[in-house]
Amino acid sequence: MHAWLHRIDQYFPVRYIVWLLCAIGLGLSTFAWVAFQVGGGLAVMFLFLVLLGFRDTRQSRHSVLRNYPIIGHMRFLLEFVRIEIRQYFIESDTEVTPFSRMQRSLVYQRAKGEPDKRPFGTQLNVQETGYEWINHSMAPTTLPTHDFRVTIGAGGTSCTQPYEASIFNISAMSFGALSANAILALNGGARRGGFAHDTGEGSISQHHRVHGGDLIWEIGSGYFGCRNDDGTFNAEKFEANARDPQVRMIELKLSQGAKPGHGGVLPGPKVTPEIAAARGVPVGEDCVSPASHSAFSTPVEMMQFIETLRRLSGGKPTGFKLCIGHPWEWFGICKAMLETGIVPDFIVVDGAEGGTGAAPLEFTDHVGAPLQEGLLLVHNSLTGLNLRHRVRIGCAGKVVGAFDIARMMALGADWCNSARGFMFALGCIQAQACHTGSCPTGVTTQDPVRQKALVVPVKMDRVYNFHQQTLHALKELVQAAGLDHPNRITASHIVRRTSGSDVRLLTNLLPLVKPGELLEAIAGRADWPHNVFRLYWAMSRADSFAPTAPLHAA
Repeated sequence: MHAWLHRIDQYFPVRYIVWLLCAIGLGLSTFAWVAFQVGGGLAVMFLFLVLLGFRDTRQSRHSVLRNYPIIGHMRFLLEFVRIEIRQYFIESDTEVTPFSRMQRSLVYQRAKGEPDKRPFGTQLNVQETGYEWINHSMAPTTLPTHDFRVTIGAGGTSCTQPYEASIFNISAMSFGALSANAILALNGGARRGGFAHDTGEGSISQHHRVHGGDLIWEIGSGYFGCRNDDGTFNAEKFEANARDPQVRMIELKLSQGAKPGHGGVLPGPKVTPEIAAARGVPVGEDCVSPASHSAFSTPVEMMQFIETLRRLSGGKPTGFKLCIGHPWEWFGICKAMLETGIVPDFIVVDGAEGGTGAAPLEFTDHVGAPLQEGLLLVHNSLTGLNLRHRVRIGCAGKVVGAFDIARMMALGADWCNSARGFMFALGCIQAQACHTGSCPTGVTTQDPVRQKALVVPVKMDRVYNFHQQTLHALKELVQAAGLDHPNRITASHIVRRTSGSDVRLLTNLLPLVKPGELLEAIAGRADWPHNVFRLYWAMSRADSFAPTAPLHAA
């Protein structure tokens, strides 16, 4: 501060200058109003500002306002629009926060059926560590269709109704988290495109049934749609819903990428009659999703519960979704498969980078394994136990483009789910107001007026277009690589830059387990394929999720 300003500040705080100017403006405008009958509106405005400044200096909630009356409100205004300012004026096309403008624009263009080509070369830094690409072939193939399918439920289980699923589907998003119009548009698009729509743990609402699109019914710890009044599992209610022809698969939710190991509460005021009817809970009362299931408490009991769900559903493909946490818990599930002979028809691996709803920051940033590590562990474990051919693997976590799908399949996935990608197709602008009820595009709100902004017939078309155009782009990638199906993409096709001068194939960079290799290690006939198996396999148990020894012993 200049010396003369410092001297003034000793007698009158310079930070009050706006308040003072408002007081002067009040005096002048009042004089003009009294003397000349003009400036009445200005006088009222300045009076309001002067009173606001007085209130600011007397309130105790915000120290910024006490020190900077009136002008301090600019701080809160700028904070309120910070995301919009950053998104539209500051961030680059490639800056991922959490999705780049380039990614969002790609979805918007494909959803609208607009050209998605780019001029003038890539905007990515191909010399940056971590940059990846797929190797192409000098003998590209020509494929007749982009409608790539995977059969789920043909792995020798008690499943009698295998499902021919698209390799790109809508990930779990509940009605209640999404608006009615969003659910209608997603399911209508799924019906038209012949792909699956995961209900999320909020169960099957009336809006899921309007268009008749294929559903994956997700059963969470709250057992919504199949619960007793005390929140426990109700077999009769489950059977009634699960045998609906629209339900094609049953997915037991163990954890999600957004907040693994964390339950949830939908406050009573948000439990509308529609939500209550879908979930089987009272209107206006808190709707609780416990952190753990009450229907089972051990890996063996979990496998038995999966078999029960499969039987009650009439033999439909039944599996589970999880975000990988403690390795011994996953290995305990593997041991339970071996011990009981019961295997799920599919497993969906959710990465910690996923999440459409609100979650505590610590969970969002620091809990759960990222998709790459989780997917590799599941794929490697099943491969090493000679179970991989019986269990299909899906995955979810920031999958929006064709290369994302190709990369996940190279790491072991049979199909991919996308949540936020399809939200963008609905018109989501990444305002990050999903948990406030004030979504500007009507995607994540229960406000009847706000959700009218989402016009269902138009958005149905965009959901369909996004799915079709993404798979068409994937078809072109597969053709360029000289392959005949995305499931032929392996870690040998993907290259990653590891430094400014070094690149490596993923097959040489990532730990990959050979068929039966883990069984050989368990029998003592071979070395453990990776430290995670050597350290934690012995700690796991089929009769408990708890480790057999303290963690420090490993």
